Amino acid sequence: MLQQHPEAFLKQYFGYTSFKKGQDELVKGILSGRDVLGVMPTGAGKSICYQLPAAMSDGVSLVISPLISLMKDQVDALNQIGIPTASINSSLSAAEMSQRFRDIAAGKYKIVYVAPERIDSERFIRLLQQIRVPIVAVDEAHCVSQWGHDFRPSYLQIKQLIDYIEPRPVIAAFTATATDQVKTDIMKQLMLENPLRVTTGYARENLTFSVLKGVDKRQFLADYVRSRHTDCGVIYASTRKEVEDCHKYLLRLGIPAGRYHAGLSDEERADSQERFLYDDIRVMVATNAFGMGIDKSNVRYVIHYNLPKNIESYYQEAGRAGRDGEPGECIVLYAAQDIQMQKFLIEQSESELERKQSEYANLRSMVDYCHTTDCLQRHIVRYFGDEDGQACGRCANCTDDREVTDITVEAQQAFSCIVRMKQRFGMTLTAKVLRGAGDSKVKEFGFDRLPTYGVMSHFKEKDIVNLLNVLAADGYLRLSDGKYPTVSLTPRAKAVLEGSERVFQRSIGVKSAPAATSVSEELFDRLRALRRQFADKERVPPFTIFHDATLREMCVQLPRTGTDMLAVKGVGRAKFDKYGDAFLECIRTFEGSKV
Repeated sequence: MLQQHPEAFLKQYFGYTSFKKGQDELVKGILSGRDVLGVMPTGAGKSICYQLPAAMSDGVSLVISPLISLMKDQVDALNQIGIPTASINSSLSAAEMSQRFRDIAAGKYKIVYVAPERIDSERFIRLLQQIRVPIVAVDEAHCVSQWGHDFRPSYLQIKQLIDYIEPRPVIAAFTATATDQVKTDIMKQLMLENPLRVTTGYARENLTFSVLKGVDKRQFLADYVRSRHTDCGVIYASTRKEVEDCHKYLLRLGIPAGRYHAGLSDEERADSQERFLYDDIRVMVATNAFGMGIDKSNVRYVIHYNLPKNIESYYQEAGRAGRDGEPGECIVLYAAQDIQMQKFLIEQSESELERKQSEYANLRSMVDYCHTTDCLQRHIVRYFGDEDGQACGRCANCTDDREVTDITVEAQQAFSCIVRMKQRFGMTLTAKVLRGAGDSKVKEFGFDRLPTYGVMSHFKEKDIVNLLNVLAADGYLRLSDGKYPTVSLTPRAKAVLEGSERVFQRSIGVKSAPAATSVSEELFDRLRALRRQFADKERVPPFTIFHDATLREMCVQLPRTGTDMLAVKGVGRAKFDKYGDAFLECIRTFEGSKV
């Protein structure tokens, strides 16, 4: 294998003629013996960056992955294309584990996936000392950082594991999202040596983002899911109770849906997840316990029924849509009470004070996202440090063509009131003063005697709070961290007070995801049915046979020969040998029926 060029290997096994952005650099960096840190959005092809070098290298490479379900999907997919792969995790019996260790020692596998909880066993360490381990790949590497949104203490054992391996392997760390602070922590915790750092950008060009405020969430859910009954989607809720309520609601409507949360038994969660992966059900209602381990490529929409706790979690979860490069829609259903729920969850956690302060700041960034009038995609990528991000032209804000309103006077009134309140109070009390409420706290502090008391009496209090949130999201106001944040002015707000800058606002609209590539839906359905037959026979998820994007390209290219079929993206030699003739015959039969 080592004599083969990476591009030739990519085509033969993975079915692609060229690398995506960043893949080529990372693959060749690993093959040259250099540590790497790759930050690539979901769907950008992170896994190929370590799978391909591992398959091309002598010995057995390790992939440390956090969830059994994710391992299973990737192990199945690699074995499908002819790269012998196995996993070590708690799902194996003692006898199966012993046999697996013997097979690894005998060199039967090129890649072994292992859960971080298994890497500190003496037996596993002894095994590693008997074999050559050229590469240790760490998937979901943000889990090693205490500043990441999903810190897992078990990941801290990885650097001890590396010390036992001689000679030292190449360390390849990958994640979809990481702030600069998290990137630095990853390099420190994994002891990366002069790593090649590649960040391909955070924008997902096939996703459409929307935030809906003040809608009837249940009615929206019913209408939306019914309108997309042939599509697969995930609905995230913040608590087990919300998951149960949404799940029962959908079932009452006659919509087959699964549920997933930590309160269910392992068997119930595994069954629900498997039914979703195999397309037996098309809708999953879940807490954030569901997501990181989902490698399903054809999720067309992700709805957050409640406000997510931070932008990193949100972007990871929303990124489950459109992994195959086809259009996906990501919607947040925002309600002000969701903020209180997230604050309650922060307070109930056993985190240290510093960690809680960080979580409050992260929650504030998520609230800002929900209120910004800027491009939603650009707002996200700027959060991760990409200041050069361009407006996407697809999100709800970019496509909103409603009239822009000059709210400079209202903004000046709000800013003046905050200054007169000494910039020491929160949004709610500020709104009460502007509204002219007869609240006891307003009178206690003497705010009913301020010139700004009641200047916005024609507004409802919730509308004033919403205005303050918008002004904060757009950089005019700053909120302190903590359970009870206080509001203060930024230099930009002072420019508005001085009359040198005006403030504009428009209501936020929502636009459906762009239509998929125009192909014959009838042929696509036939190819999906054929794929399902193979998947049922082999007991693997349908997308491990071919992704939806590959089937759609077949519908466009209409391959007639083996050479034609091998030119379709996602069709490698191993898959063509197993399935190519059957899919060619399906296409020929379809074309014959149209003559």
